[in-house]
Amino acid sequence: MRRGDRGSVTAELAVGLPALVLLLLASLTAVSAVITKLECVDAAREAVRAEARGEHGVTAGRRVAPDGARVRVGGQGETVRAIVSTRVRPLGPYLPGIEVSATAVAEREPGVVSGGGS
Repeated sequence: MRRGDRGSVTAELAVGLPALVLLLLASLTAVSAVITKLECVDAAREAVRAEARGEHGVTAGRRVAPDGARVRVGGQGETVRAIVSTRVRPLGPYLPGIEVSATAVAEREPGVVSGGGS
């Protein structure tokens, strides 16, 4: 090793390691957001399916929804719509989060009265 090269590995590590940690945190945030999005999709599907059958859609959606998610169910005529939304905060409550939502739409089952489940 030459004299001019002493400490170069330490300097490169000091610059590269924070960038690697930042990349890891960004990846974990993205994975967390995708998982939460899939949970919202499942909850919206369950809520709209229950409401279309004449059951209470909000209750069905909350059983599957992520913690703290908002479940809204409504519709007009023969159409039912469920919206599930929440905020993903993978780095704690002190940093801004990512808003994640999912919507599902279904047709009411024959014989189900509009607004019967909600």
